[in-house]
This record gives sequence, structure tokens and C-alpha cells, in this order.
Amino acid sequence: MSYSPAAADVAKLRNQTGAGMMDCKKALTEAEGDFDKAVDILRKKGQKVAANRADRESTEGAVIARVNEDNTMGVVISLNCETDFVGKNEAFVELAFELAEQAIVYSNKEEFLASDFHGMTVAEKLIEQTGVIGEKIEIGAFERLEGPFVGAYIHAGNKIAALTALSAKVEGADEAAKSVSMQAAAMNPIALDETKVSQETIDKELEIERHKLTEEGKPANIIENILKGKMQRFYKDNTLVHQDFIKDSSMSVADYVKSINGDLKVTGFVRVSLS
Repeated sequence: MSYSPAAADVAKLRNQTGAGMMDCKKALTEAEGDFDKAVDILRKKGQKVAANRADRESTEGAVIARVNEDNTMGVVISLNCETDFVGKNEAFVELAFELAEQAIVYSNKEEFLASDFHGMTVAEKLIEQTGVIGEKIEIGAFERLEGPFVGAYIHAGNKIAALTALSAKVEGADEAAKSVSMQAAAMNPIALDETKVSQETIDKELEIERHKLTEEGKPANIIENILKGKMQRFYKDNTLVHQDFIKDSSMSVADYVKSINGDLKVTGFVRVSLS
């Protein structure tokens, strides 16, 4: 007579691995009730599926931002999959939140992937879930931010998330950091301010604008002065602290933060998007 696992054991294996009921039942049957062996069977299935789907694009998923208890450090990760259907799945999103919570204490993606996650490494968990879901599952982005006060924002649908670091932990810092993170998520600035814009980006923008002005027939002796104004506008539109504040366009983001506290400044931000 072939072994038939008890329903309680099937449920226990499913709770630990997230695998489907039938997959758990088959694994326990093959393992003849040996729980650890059944887990290995499910992992091997995941490895096989992962190998078969290694060349697939995993551009969907969930982007999650979390901060530590004293708001001095935050992390944004993306848990990537192949389809939007899986990316919106409740269990998938819950896993993304749980992984992001664990990621807070690690300084880079490699350390995070090697860390213990319920008796297996995070990397092993991703392979296991690849087998369970049948899609390529991986950690895409891993971004950290530290500061005197760090706040987070996750856009509805979990496709974009951002972190903002402020210069001090003051009254109103929580709302300010969230609002500026929302700004970063919505407006996608290229840098914190003009000093953080890469020279490559500046040179490219100057080249484009200089070409336009030359084509318009502007005299060479005034083009450089016009370019200064063009670059100021570029910084205003594309750097976080100089952008118009989305909740009140009469002020810049820097002015908004100062309205919370006269000495408060934005010291950094991180933005991750699936698109």
C-alpha cells in the first residue's frame, strides 16, 4: 500500500513552503512522510523550473520600501516575476513585504540573498517559489538609504516606492519624509540637487540646448548666457529639492521642508520603479 500523508502534514508543508496543496501532497508521498525530504523535493522542483526559465524576463512584481524602528535607515527592494497577474497576487505581495522587512539589516543584495529565511536562504526561497509559481522569481532592485530621519512611500499597486532622508528628526519629520518620498515617486527626479547631477548628464543637456540655439540662429556670443538660464530651468524641473512641490506648486520641495522646520533639509532619496 502506497503512503498517504495526513492532511495536517500537507498543511504544515504548505505553510512552510507556500507550495500548492497537491504539490505538497505529492512531495510527502514521494518522501514517505519524511518532512525534510519533502522540502528538498520541492526545492529541487524549483531548481528545475528556475533553470528552464533562466532566460525569461522578470519585469513585473512588487516594489516595497521599509524603514527601521528608529527611522535612521530604510531599504527598497523589488521582488520580480514574469507577469502582472502573479505580481498582484496577495501571497506574492505578502512575501515581498516580509523579504523587505528582513532586508533592512543587510548592507547589500548579496548579504541579503545569503541570509536565513525560515530555515533556508533568501536565494533558496526564491528558487522554491519559482517552482511553486512556475515563473522566474528574483530580487531585482536593492537600495539602502541612511540619515538622521528616513521615511518611505509605496505607490498604490506596489510598482513604485521611494525613501527620503532628512537632516534631523524633528516634529513633522514623518509626514515631511513621506510627502517628499511621494514627490520622488511621482516626479522621478534625476538627482537630489544640481551638485548631484552627473557631468555626463550636464554635458549632454548643454550639447542639446547649444545645438538648438545655434539652429535658431542665436549669436555665438550670447549662447553661453542663454545656456545658464536653460540649465537653471533643467535643474528646477529635474532635481528633487528644486522641483515644484506636488501638493503646493507655489513652493519648491526645499521650501516645503523648511516650512516644517527652518533648519530641515533633504539629504538624500532613493526611488525604485518596475517600469
